Amino acid sequence: MSTEHHAPASMTDYIKHHLKHLSDYNTHEHAPGFMDVHWDSVLIKFAIAAVFLLVFLRVARRATSGVPGKLQCAIEMIVEAVDGLVKETFHGHSKLIAPLAITIFGLVFMMNFMDMIPVDLLPMAASAAGVDYLRVVPTADPNTTFGMAITVFLLIQYVGITHKGVLPFFGEFLSAPFHAEGAGMKIALAPANLLLRLIEEAVRPLSLALRLFGNMYAGELIFILIAVMTLGASLDSLLTWILGPMQFISGFIWTAFHVLVITLQAFIFMMLSIVYLSMAAEHH
Repeated sequence: MSTEHHAPASMTDYIKHHLKHLSDYNTHEHAPGFMDVHWDSVLIKFAIAAVFLLVFLRVARRATSGVPGKLQCAIEMIVEAVDGLVKETFHGHSKLIAPLAITIFGLVFMMNFMDMIPVDLLPMAASAAGVDYLRVVPTADPNTTFGMAITVFLLIQYVGITHKGVLPFFGEFLSAPFHAEGAGMKIALAPANLLLRLIEEAVRPLSLALRLFGNMYAGELIFILIAVMTLGASLDSLLTWILGPMQFISGFIWTAFHVLVITLQAFIFMMLSIVYLSMAAEHH
């Protein structure tokens, strides 16, 4: 890890610097490889997961049947809302789905919420500690979103097998979506069914991962572009007095709008996961 912080010399350098991860490639100056780990995404994800567990455990242990506190009330509202969505959407029988949905929504929302922190705040603190690169939004990293999407994909297979059995579940790969009567027609349609089913299974993790990554990466980039409006400007510059108020207004408007984006993206990721799990559990 380098102990020297290199200040960006231009707008382009500033943007590139903020879009680099703390990884083996950046810290040891070797060629980038497939197995390079984005340590900033990993550490922030673990920190967020720890905060999530501590908050929910604390509220669960101190929960009261009387007048609840504000935190307990907020969490109870989230739990009841998600539980209601699961009951309406998931038609199988599993005690895993509701806790999973709450966990997905909570973690994705908290990771998305890191985008609301001023873009230079944590990187400057990291720079003071000798860390050159730090990206603080884990969901703006495709490694994070694909990791979560692949986990949901594996859970889809698990739920399908536990609800239907191994042979019936994988048998649907050859018998749906085109159904036919007679052994000959079933065999004839099996290749088309298999192809469509494989495409469907592949699209699910792709849609989960790319939708979340694309929205959060774009949001992070817009915050960076707003920040460069006054990059390197001095207080006695006329341009600073013109762009300063524009920067403040733009940042305020985008922050207010982005609150809706980060909440909606967490909700969509959760709902699509529930829908895919429900489809795996249903008997055709």
